[in-house]
Order: sequence, then structure tokens, then C-alpha cells
Amino acid sequence: MGLGGCIILIAAGAILTFATDWHMQGVDLHVVGVILMIAGLIGVASFGSIARRRRVVVPPTTTVVEDERHHRNGYSDGYGI
Repeated sequence: MGLGGCIILIAAGAILTFATDWHMQGVDLHVVGVILMIAGLIGVASFGSIARRRRVVVPPTTTVVEDERHHRNGYSDGYGI
């Protein structure tokens, strides 16, 4: 889950906890909201620790070797005799 998904979980949990007054039989929406916010916070915290552990690996540079051919009269295409 990315950072955007974690933020959506936090926002949805906050809406369920603080901005609704719905009542469902058998489901406490306030508790569900708190659980979603906690899951989002755990995701954000783990995302931050994973980002710190990532290392940038610089790809090795390729060495360019000049092809030195013997040129007659300064021409390299063979037509300058």
C-alpha cells in the first residue's frame, strides 16, 4: 500500500469516527474509524522507515573506447585516395 492509500485510510477513519452519527446494529462505526486511522498511521510509519532503508545504486559507467583505424589521407570512408 502506498502513501496515498494510507492517507485515505486515515481520512476515512476520521470521517467515520468524528463526522458521522450513523448507528448500525452490530457495528460500532466509531471503533471501525479508529481501527482505520490506526492502520493508516502504521502504514505511514512503515512507509517512512522503508524509504529510509532504500539506497540509491548508481549504475556503473561504461568505458568508451575509441576505435583507431588507419586512415589514408585523412578520410575514413575509403573513398579519399
